[in-house]
Amino acid sequence: MNTKSNRLLRLPEVATMTSLGKSTINLWVAQGKFPAPTALSSTIKVWRLEDIEAWIDKVCVSGGAPHLQAEPR
Repeated sequence: MNTKSNRLLRLPEVATMTSLGKSTINLWVAQGKFPAPTALSSTIKVWRLEDIEAWIDKVCVSGGAPHLQAEPR
């Protein structure tokens, strides 16, 4: 088991890694634009480091966050 890829992150760490605000992360999760967290309890939500890194890679390759992509005309 790879310890790094199985690391769990809380919202402040995810916000720091992505340079997004906490409310933006929560909104994008609700809109399906950002990986959903796993609920460890009713008050504790975590993301896998691997999922956040994959999202960052996807954003960098596609040239921007999903909501910023131009709509085809």
